[in-house]
Amino acid sequence: MTILLIAEHDNVSLKPATLHTVTAAQKVGGDIHILVAGQNASTVAQAASKIDGVAKILLADAPQLADGLAENVESTVLKLAKNYSHIFAPASAFGKNVAPRIAAKLDVAQVSDITAIVSADTFERPIYAGNAIATVQSSDVVKVVTVRSTAFDAAPAESGNTPVESVEVPADSGVSAFVSRELAKLERPELTTAAVVVAGGRGLGSAENFHSVLAPLADALGAALGASRAAVDAGYVSNVYQVGQTGKIVAPRLYFAVGISGAIQHLAGMKDSNVIVAINKDPEAPVFGVADYGLVGDLFSVVPELVSELGKA
Repeated sequence: MTILLIAEHDNVSLKPATLHTVTAAQKVGGDIHILVAGQNASTVAQAASKIDGVAKILLADAPQLADGLAENVESTVLKLAKNYSHIFAPASAFGKNVAPRIAAKLDVAQVSDITAIVSADTFERPIYAGNAIATVQSSDVVKVVTVRSTAFDAAPAESGNTPVESVEVPADSGVSAFVSRELAKLERPELTTAAVVVAGGRGLGSAENFHSVLAPLADALGAALGASRAAVDAGYVSNVYQVGQTGKIVAPRLYFAVGISGAIQHLAGMKDSNVIVAINKDPEAPVFGVADYGLVGDLFSVVPELVSELGKA
């Protein structure tokens, strides 16, 4: 067996999700080849070459791959697909954009968002917002799989010395074009990789309260800021902060849920956190069902008091 893993990157550095996907691929067994598809992405290929347990790095470097357009990445992968038993990608926005096209063109069923590997052809994935785990067996010749990064540790990327090989890139598909990109610049840690997350919900009441109450706590803990879908829909923050089934999946060491009731949609995105702390004035809030520590009280007095105590520590 040989696995082709599609790296997620920005033409400058590897995204952490790639390292978690490598760990998942290693549990299948066999050789792992990482495809770096981009433009002027040789530094990314060199970074990938340092990942332990990888047999080969394939560098596809061309202008039409600069912005990760799914159609062009797909055609590059299809040119290589016949040599592989598995094609892995992170279950991120990038992977969810590219992998389904590859699976469709190969006429195989994609296995999505896996959280465990039973064998080379059998995988586990959450269903019903994470309330059940399905065991899925694929009999397809090529198995296209996306990996939930929070379910696997990151592979070490220090001592590897994998050779880098250039591969031929098909011509631009011509069916899509990159127009523009708007990037949210966050001063705090990236939500999906942060060790501590402070998230707020509709209970905060307004965008002003969201930032004035939660920002001091996040600063005191060196945490990323997150939000429930209800807070995003209410306009408190943009959807780049959203945690949940339709947002980002996180699994930090410490997760604060402040003013969040605990709808299933939200719990699906954070219940794998190591320690969950819930602050809510409603003692019957569903979030207390998954919390390791729960505090029933008014968040507008509890959170500032917590920040004050942290300042004394």
